[in-house]
Parts: sequence; structure tokens; C-alpha cells
Amino acid sequence: MTAKFEKDRLNAYKTVNAEIDTLYKLRDSIDETLTIALDQIEKTQGRLIVTGIGKSGHIGKKIAASLASTGTSSFFVHPAEASHGDLGMITGKDTVLAISNSGEAKELSDILNYCKRYSIPIIGMTKNKNSMLGKACDILLRLPDNGEAGSLGLAPTNSTTATLVWGDILTVALMERKGFSKEEFNSRHPGGKLGAVLKRVSAVMHKGDEIPLLSADASFEDLVKKMFQSHFCIVGFTNENGGFIGTIDELSLSKEISSYFLSKTSTEIKVLLNTSPVTIKENMMVSECLKILKDNKLTAVFVVENNVPVGIVSIQDLLRNDVI
Repeated sequence: MTAKFEKDRLNAYKTVNAEIDTLYKLRDSIDETLTIALDQIEKTQGRLIVTGIGKSGHIGKKIAASLASTGTSSFFVHPAEASHGDLGMITGKDTVLAISNSGEAKELSDILNYCKRYSIPIIGMTKNKNSMLGKACDILLRLPDNGEAGSLGLAPTNSTTATLVWGDILTVALMERKGFSKEEFNSRHPGGKLGAVLKRVSAVMHKGDEIPLLSADASFEDLVKKMFQSHFCIVGFTNENGGFIGTIDELSLSKEISSYFLSKTSTEIKVLLNTSPVTIKENMMVSECLKILKDNKLTAVFVVENNVPVGIVSIQDLLRNDVI
């Protein structure tokens, strides 16, 4: 370990510890004002408008995005743009969440005055209750006055972390109050890895002629052909009524295959048939499907509804959909 790295690591520890200490102070300072703020947001008929300047503005954008993606209608208004026309985006049915660590950001003055003029509720997030923002707001969410990390104590670090966590507190609490579901979350996150994991099996499964199925009286030759024509490495079998009766996978086939069997029917080689295979439902989330495949060391699994095979999903399908 070099002396340079040792010094860098020490500084890293100091930064982390300073921010942890700030979060402990935040946690210990939470009181019933939180419930008052949440009640106000819940009863807001319009949107929660988040605003802030500088680093507070950057955190404010994240808070607005998190709220909007989890069932609370919200967007960010830049205070400078607000002073040049965007105040018209704020209506009498909205609530404003204004963020400023010092509470004295002059750029917020126009928004605060506008809210006062039109009786728009203000939730303030600041460390100073006696500041411009602290006095103007109707509900105050206090930030810990714990300085900033580093020897200079100037760059926003502790304060922005506390602001971010306050936003997370509001977001999670509102999700819990609303009973926000995985389905609702999925509808707001259709893209990327997150959206892929929240898809339903029905969205990724193979259907119809793509399902490797044979009837119970199929020949062993039919089984071999179906197995190697399909990329699923497994074949399902149905009875005369279309009911699902079991599977034969590539491993079982490879152990028994020989020219002797080519003239046999699958009923005569029923010793190979797995009559209790693992199956899934089409309304299951693909994340659950992935767990089943991994836990059972399967490369593919049949989708069965009311004992009828309606689809099949493979590991490759999950890879193509960015689930893995």
C-alpha cells in the first residue's frame, strides 16, 4: 500500500463518515412535520412542483423524477426560467417543494412571491428556519446543519446527501401510502434493464407452432427430430385432449438414444417422460421466471395454463430481453 493511496483512503473515510453522521442527524430530527408534508402532497389536486438552484436544483430534478415514476405527479421548474415565464406552469392546484440549503437563494424569491400571491402551498427544504425560505414556507423539512465534508467545508456534500435522502423519504412514504404496485412501476419503466425485469412472461414467451410439443403417441423418431429442430433442448407432450402430461429433455434423451428406439413410440419409452415438470404461468414476472430457471438448473420452461401448454421461455429469451 503506497503512502499516496493511504492518504486518499483516509480522505475517503472522512468523507463517508461525515455524510453518515449527517444522515444520523437527519434521521433523529424527523418529527410529525413529515406527516404534515405527506398529507399536503397527497391532497394536492395538481402536481408537486420541485424547484431549486445549483446543486439543490440537481438534487431537486432527481426528486421530481423519482416521485413522477412512482405515482406522484411531479416535475421540476428551474427558478431562473420561472422568472422568465415558467411561473405560468404553476397553478393554484399545485404544491411547491422549494429546496435551498441556506434558504437564502435569491433566485427562489420570484417563485416564493408568486406562491404567496396565489395561495399555493410551499414545502421548504432548508437547514435555516429563519431564512427567506424558512419564513416563506408553510411546511418546513429541516436539513441538518452539519457543515460539508472536506477540509474546506465548502463544496455541497453533506447537504446534498441529506437533501437526496429527504427526497427518498418522501418518495418511499408516498409509495407506501398509495399502495404503489409492481404493475404500476412497470408501466412507468418500460425501457432498460428495470423495465425488462418487470415484464410478464406472456411478453417474452414463444407461442403456437414455436412451442416444441408432441402428442403422447408420437414415435421416438418424432421426438429426436423435434428435439434437434428446436433450440429449447426440451419437448413437451400432450394427451388426446391437449392436456400437458410431461416433458423429455435433451439430457434424458442423450442417455437413452440408440437405433433400437427409433421404431418405438413415446408411450413405449415413457420411462424417459418427466410427468411432474416445473412449469410457470404467463402472468408471472420474468424476474420470477429467471429465478425458477436458475433454482432448477433449467435452460427452458413451459408456460402452462389450466393444464394446457400455451408457451415456452428459455434462458436465451431472457438474455435477448436484457433480463440477465
